[in-house]
Amino acid sequence: MEDEPPRAGQLVLCRVTEIGQHRFLGQVHGKRNRLFVGDTVVVAYGARYAPDQFEAEVPDDLGPCDLVAGGGIAGRVMSSHSRMKSPTRLQPLGLVTDEQGEVITLARLARPVVPVLAPRPPTVAVLGTSMNAGKTTVAAALIRGLSLAGRRVGAAKVTGTGAPGDPTLMADAGAARVIDFTDLGFATTYQLPMPQVIRVLRSAVTDLTSHQADAIVLEVADGILQRETAALMRTPEFRASVDGIVFAAGDSVSAVAGVRLLRDEGLPVVALSGALTASPLAMAEAMTNVDIPLYQAAALSDPSIAGQVFAGGVTVGGLVADGGGLSEDGGQLADHGRLPQERSRLTEYSGPLTAETVA
Repeated sequence: MEDEPPRAGQLVLCRVTEIGQHRFLGQVHGKRNRLFVGDTVVVAYGARYAPDQFEAEVPDDLGPCDLVAGGGIAGRVMSSHSRMKSPTRLQPLGLVTDEQGEVITLARLARPVVPVLAPRPPTVAVLGTSMNAGKTTVAAALIRGLSLAGRRVGAAKVTGTGAPGDPTLMADAGAARVIDFTDLGFATTYQLPMPQVIRVLRSAVTDLTSHQADAIVLEVADGILQRETAALMRTPEFRASVDGIVFAAGDSVSAVAGVRLLRDEGLPVVALSGALTASPLAMAEAMTNVDIPLYQAAALSDPSIAGQVFAGGVTVGGLVADGGGLSEDGGQLADHGRLPQERSRLTEYSGPLTAETVA
């Protein structure tokens, strides 16, 4: 067994030999433990695709490797963003086995998904331009608004790299049930064959439906040009599972281009949000070039706004910046394509979303 190369999802016991970029290791329910040289930790082998951090592969041996994600992913860094420090270094001590000597994998620990005959509840997916475009913030705000409206919300992150913070935020925002790909047996979805990515999507929706969710919010990680995301959103299974898309963008150009790309694919984009809403000027630029509503995340936590977005029934061209509801004119753009003067000063919320900021 020692001669066999590691496989994605296998658990491995490692000693920390050098502290680098990741100084903490995420635990269940969002707790983070500080790492020190000499600590022994159990992590999972996995690849990673993170343009703002690391690109990593599963090692081909049990030699020294890297902590490539704070959620506990071991791999070998292939490239990194220029802002990144060197990765935290790990020395594998051996694969983790059960009493019979069988290697323990995340797949063995996966939640069972019970088939259900009930119809799928209304479902919105949050997609984005890239990592750090604000997708999780937007998803959590929608969850908060829907839960305050009395909905039983199911939430899932169906692609990405395993990290406890995102599911924890979804739960804190009010989701009655949260599941992600790690619960279904995968450390990451990068480099997974598409049938397995589709299985994650189907299983997540089935699980949430079987737990009596009456609204589902899905987050699809990374950007719409990332390989697995791009392939997934073009599948019949994705189209059959999603009633609307809220698109999170980091700037106005990517917002406009992303909405057009999604529409070219025939996908139902119902609203725009994300990190670009930190800038009133970026919001104004985007609004002159798209005909869907643009919302700050705080607005999406308003029950009436979340309900409108979820139903896809908001006024085309509407703008909500502060969660106070649509204006009498629906926030329509003026004929000359610029924001009306009274709308040029938007609210200043742009910080990270927590359960407190959306309460």
